[in-house]
Amino acid sequence: MENQQFSGRVGLVTGGTRGIGRAVVLELARRGCSVAFNYSKSADEAEKLKAEVEALGVKAFAAQCDVASTEASAEFVKAAASELGGLDYLVNNAGITRDQLILRMKEEDWDAVIDTNLKGAWNFSKAVLRPMMKNENGGSILNMASISGVVGMLGQSNYSASKAGMIGLTKSLAKEVASRNITVNALAPGMIETEMTAEMNADFREKILASIPLARFGSVQEIADAAFFLLTARYITGQVLQADGGLAM
Repeated sequence: MENQQFSGRVGLVTGGTRGIGRAVVLELARRGCSVAFNYSKSADEAEKLKAEVEALGVKAFAAQCDVASTEASAEFVKAAASELGGLDYLVNNAGITRDQLILRMKEEDWDAVIDTNLKGAWNFSKAVLRPMMKNENGGSILNMASISGVVGMLGQSNYSASKAGMIGLTKSLAKEVASRNITVNALAPGMIETEMTAEMNADFREKILASIPLARFGSVQEIADAAFFLLTARYITGQVLQADGGLAM
């Protein structure tokens, strides 16, 4: 039954080929949604994921897209909606880090993170509104923020600013589109087991673990479960859910 629960619905996940994004793509597909996702570099990873999605009995659409480009984002959304027959869910997940203390941070590292993480979310949110407004049941937008945007992290002035900006975007947009039955929420993961955290210095990892009340990192599947909940909860909007094991209580 689960695979038919959302049959006919369509989701779009930016940055969907790795980590949390990949887990969300597969969760949507398992629930019966057709899924579109973009990639920035690896066409091979995208093709493998596309095959996995289609093996679950739903449609998939994948293409390269620079989320920081307003024009490219609009074209991707148009192509995905045309290929898959509409658009119900958007997950703004694409994100990068360029960590450095602000005194050493280069201007291009600030710009790259803000453009990808924050402007990318704005670009896709703007582009999906018209397709979603055509839906009888509206739609849902989920911005993948971070605990870094809630409390701030050392050496992440660019990343923390981008994720805090996504939270502000969430609350503002939620008010703008509520009358169209479109919900907008944010999910703020803490420390999650991904390729990025796997490269952490062992001492730093232990220090972070000691500050997490649940005493472990989260899994990408746990974040995908939380993402699906927020996408489908029709009476929740403008909210930020912290999935961080209690790190920022």
